[in-house]
Amino acid sequence: MASRLHRALLAALITASVALPVSGAARPSAVPAPAPPHLPPLTSAAPDALDARYAAHRDGIRAAERAAARHGDRRRAAALRAMADPERRFLLFDGRDGGRTAEVVGDLSRAERIAVLVPGADTSLDTYGRFHAGAVALRRELGDRAAVVAWLGYRTPRTLSPEALTDGRAADAAPRLAGFVHRLTGIKPGARLSLLCHSYGSVVCARAAPGLRVTDLVLYGSPGTGTGHAGALRTRATVWAARSTGDRVADVPHLRLRLPFGTVGFGTDPVSERFGARGFDAGTGGHSDYLKPGSTSLENLARIVSGTTPTGGRHHA
Repeated sequence: MASRLHRALLAALITASVALPVSGAARPSAVPAPAPPHLPPLTSAAPDALDARYAAHRDGIRAAERAAARHGDRRRAAALRAMADPERRFLLFDGRDGGRTAEVVGDLSRAERIAVLVPGADTSLDTYGRFHAGAVALRRELGDRAAVVAWLGYRTPRTLSPEALTDGRAADAAPRLAGFVHRLTGIKPGARLSLLCHSYGSVVCARAAPGLRVTDLVLYGSPGTGTGHAGALRTRATVWAARSTGDRVADVPHLRLRLPFGTVGFGTDPVSERFGARGFDAGTGGHSDYLKPGSTSLENLARIVSGTTPTGGRHHA
C-alpha cells in the first residue's frame, strides 16, 4: 500500500512538472502595477482610522487598474475596477506579482467575531472574484457584529505545478500571515478571531500557527499540513478539519517524502482520527464549494466562527 502511494505521489509530481509550461503561459505576475503607498502601521480600529486606510488602498487599486489597462490586460483591469468600488474596504493592497490583498467584508470597527480566510492554489487578482464571493457569503451567514477578512497575502501556487506539492510557498507566506494576524488582534483585542484555511492555505496556516492568538484554526479541503498531528501545530486554538464528500483532494496521497531536491507532500490527512482535529460535516460539494451559499459547509464554518457547535463529525481529544 505504501509503495503504491509513493508511486502515485511521484506520478503527480511528474504530471505537474510536465503541465507547468502550459499552465504558466499567462502568468498573473506578468501584469505591471505600481508599488503601494508607504503607510504607517494601523494602530486603531476606530472608523476614522479604518476609513483613511481604505481610501489610501482604493487609490492604489485605481492606479493598478490604469497600469493594467495600459498593459492591454482587460481582464485584470476589469477585476481591479470592481475592487475599487467605494463600498469595498481593503486593509492591504499590492497589485504586483499576482497581487496581495486583505479585504474586509463587514464593519471591522464593530465586529465581535472575525474570520480570516486564507485561500489555496490559483488565487490571484485575476480569480479574485470567487474568493470575494465566498467572503461575502460567509459574512451574510454570520450576521451583524461580524466581519470577514479575505487575506490574499501571498503568491499562491498553481494547481498544476511542483510548488503545489511542496511547502515552499507556505514558508514564504507564513510570516506574512502571522504578522497580519498579530496586527489585527492588536487593534481588535476583544474580538473572537478564527482562521479559516482552504486547500493549500491550510499549509500556510499550519506554518503560521505557533503563537497566534486565534480561537479556532479550521482546515477544510486540506491536502495536509506538513505535520503528523494537530498537536504539532503548537497552537492553543481549537483545530478543526473537514472535507466534503465531493472534494477531489481526497485522492491526494497523504505522504511526506524527502527527495534530493526537497520534500514533497503534506503528511497525515487532517480529517483522519490519527491527526486529532475536531471534525464537522462539510456536506457534499466539490473542492471550491465550501463557501457556497446554502451549503452545509458554509453553515458549519459560520457556527465555528460564532462559537457554536457545528453539526456532524468526530471530536477527538
